[in-house]
Amino acid sequence: MDTNRSFTLSSPLRLEGHGLRLREWSDEDLADLVTLYDDPEIARWTPVASPFDLDAARAYLTGAREGQAQGRKVQLAITTDGIRPLGEILLFRSQSDERDAELAYGVGAAHRGRGLAARAVRLASGYAARELRPRRVVLCIDAENAASEAVARSCGFALTDDAPVRRVSRGHPIALRTWSLRP
Repeated sequence: MDTNRSFTLSSPLRLEGHGLRLREWSDEDLADLVTLYDDPEIARWTPVASPFDLDAARAYLTGAREGQAQGRKVQLAITTDGIRPLGEILLFRSQSDERDAELAYGVGAAHRGRGLAARAVRLASGYAARELRPRRVVLCIDAENAASEAVARSCGFALTDDAPVRRVSRGHPIALRTWSLRP
């Protein structure tokens, strides 16, 4: 990954593997975004708006497109068929160390327990390591989020001794632990 603040990503970006098809969001996905993100568990662990309604979905999609156009991030719908979104995975330059690529993810309540997050993390981390060539691929996870920590472990990430990552989510400070993909 070069040292400027943006990624060079092909568009449209589509990744396939592990029984998944990751694709960019489209206007046709607005209702699915509401279904996925208007969920207490998503609200608990992510900075997305809550409640998450159609207006929030439109704003979210606009932000995703702007972020990708600026080379700051890419947000991909997790699908098994290339059509129906079951969750999302994000890839962006880490705010803690710009040499790192960071992933974040969320899976809709009706689709949890199927290994979707782990498969998406494997697919996206492989892409990031191969195409962006970061120093490392990382996940930043709240210590109380046992499900996300289980995903990290199952995908070959190890907890680092990095200082906690301090962020603000919905006006509240949070501290996240950094997990790094083992080479």
